[in-house]
Amino acid sequence: MEELVARIKQDGTVLGDDILKVDSFLTHQVDPKLMRQIGRVFAAKFADAGITKVVTIEASGNVPAAYVAEALDVPMIFAKKAKNVTMTDELLTADVYSFTKKITSTVQISRKFLLETDKVLVIDDFLANGQAALGLIKILHEAGAQVAGIGIVIEKSFQTGRGLVEETGIPVFSLARIAGFDAGEVVFAEADL
Repeated sequence: MEELVARIKQDGTVLGDDILKVDSFLTHQVDPKLMRQIGRVFAAKFADAGITKVVTIEASGNVPAAYVAEALDVPMIFAKKAKNVTMTDELLTADVYSFTKKITSTVQISRKFLLETDKVLVIDDFLANGQAALGLIKILHEAGAQVAGIGIVIEKSFQTGRGLVEETGIPVFSLARIAGFDAGEVVFAEADL
């Protein structure tokens, strides 16, 4: 997606050998016009797939996932990282390691929101080591739902995540793929969409 790549080039900051900071438009401050475009691109790809739900993990995946859900006219569910007192229903859970935060969180979705008849599109902001996507796949399979695909805004292709997710047989579609970093600059690989 050309607009996303241009924005990464303009506003992204490389930190060390493996971190891309995009907090000015995706992971902290959000550019709603760009997110709406992202939503439309994913929705166009999955327009004929019979998607009934869009699922993500809070928090940075929420905005792009909501725009995808809006464009597909289906509900969006986000896996919560902390249980609160209102979560009294049966919960589906998975432990997910965060590459950027260096912590493991137990993410959860109330079983009542996922049906065996659901066909789900997973959307997330980043794919690095694949743990978020794998955790959501575990939850969705436990619910008996079908996972139609994994939509990623920015993929760090030089890390193991894509391969791990593809081993499940679920296709991955990324809008921007990063081959690596060279002297503080982002080196892009060919994107899926």
